[in-house]
Amino acid sequence: MDKMKIEEVQSTAKKQRIAAHTHIKGLGLEVLSLFLFLCFSVSLISNRKEKKKKIVEGFRLSWACHQSIKLASFRPNGNAMALAAGFVGQAEAREASGLVVDMIRQKKMAGRALLLAGPPGTGKTALALGICQELGSKVPFCPMVGSEVYSSEVKKTEVLMENFRRAIGLRIKENKEVYEGEVTELSPEETESVTGGYGKSISHVIIGLKTVKGTKQLKLDPTIYDALIKEKVAAGDVIYIEANSGAVKRVGRSDAFATEFDLEAEEYVPLPKGEVHKKKEIVQDVTLHDLDSANARPQGGQDILSLMGQMMKPRKTEITDKLRQEINKVVNRYIDEGTAELVPGVLFIDEVHMLDMECFSYLNRALESSLSPIVIFATNRGICNVRGTDMSSPHGIPLDLLDRLVIIRTQMYGPAENIQILAIRAQVEELVVDEDSLARLGEIATDTSLRHAVQLLSPASVVAKMNGRDNICKEDVEEVKALYLDAKSSARLLQEQEEKYIT
Repeated sequence: MDKMKIEEVQSTAKKQRIAAHTHIKGLGLEVLSLFLFLCFSVSLISNRKEKKKKIVEGFRLSWACHQSIKLASFRPNGNAMALAAGFVGQAEAREASGLVVDMIRQKKMAGRALLLAGPPGTGKTALALGICQELGSKVPFCPMVGSEVYSSEVKKTEVLMENFRRAIGLRIKENKEVYEGEVTELSPEETESVTGGYGKSISHVIIGLKTVKGTKQLKLDPTIYDALIKEKVAAGDVIYIEANSGAVKRVGRSDAFATEFDLEAEEYVPLPKGEVHKKKEIVQDVTLHDLDSANARPQGGQDILSLMGQMMKPRKTEITDKLRQEINKVVNRYIDEGTAELVPGVLFIDEVHMLDMECFSYLNRALESSLSPIVIFATNRGICNVRGTDMSSPHGIPLDLLDRLVIIRTQMYGPAENIQILAIRAQVEELVVDEDSLARLGEIATDTSLRHAVQLLSPASVVAKMNGRDNICKEDVEEVKALYLDAKSSARLLQEQEEKYIT
């Protein structure tokens, strides 16, 4: 039997699911990178055949000469590239969204709202996701659909407030007294059990911690030993223990053991600097909803009745306004003391025309709150009735709320842009499509809709494989087009055969 090579073993890692907007990586705005400027400066200096000292002086001179350049020149300059970050076209909408991203970063848009309005399939959701990608993972982004507010268990306003709180982040910085270092020794000391019998109990734990500056041996309480077991701490791990609470956090494996195994799923970290006993700044990112949920959940006892009571409560419970006000007071005190920083995130409400007057009046008040995120609405409706009323209004939104919104319009895509988008989608789905097929799909997108043309890509690839080909040809596209109807063709067929259907 041949020895199996590691290259022949199929990976069991899950592939990322390809969704409708997987290809969106940002807004695709032009960037003058500071990194490119530094690389250019270093290359100019290193090309000079001078001594090391002169090279360093030349670099300092080059850096000093460019100190007058404003920071704005290293940020996106606002111009949208024709094809970048998965985006095609919509230059004006992307540039307007780029300005919104800048305002969010500078914390100048808290409590304001943005409306993305345009026909179906023009990239409104993609713009919102592009804004999310540009802001990064540190800024909370909470997406929801207008119909989510209708629940038989929770009030509409409660659902809106919950999502508002999800979109507001709190960065808490604490200076804690900790013992940090690489574990050199971990030995529990056992004694005879107090209750008698043959069992033994742990009286204390001796642990040795090592840093760059020195080592320290600590005698720990048995309860901390339980935390060490839970974190799976072993000799060679880098940990820190909070002096006040006794909480244990395993940072990773010491990089001195990096060559211990050829393959190992471990995160290696350097040996901590400084003394073992030190003050360490710990940064924690939470949302206001996390704080609400943690304080609203009753901490029941460990008896069987309390455990059964917690298991028997699957229904969603509302968080009271009184609790939120108390949490807001604590949060404001932390902000005033400088131990916490408020990070206004983004709440994205798609299909906003599905909300009713009660929700809109609540949004009016919520946007004026001091703790309010940036709200982005999206709709594809024109002039229609506000849900639940006979009042006609643009986009199905009352005029008093519409006055508060900054509106960004998205335009229909042209034939060339449709072909570019289809090519990007084919690349994301790892499909090979020839130029004739792309051109035919572009015609279908113009005649029907872009979404329908994108949905024909996967069936066409299956038909191509059934015909023994790896690439999609024009014949495959024509075959799947005949198999599947688009919305316009289906509506036309219903009109022609109206008498055959039950109305």
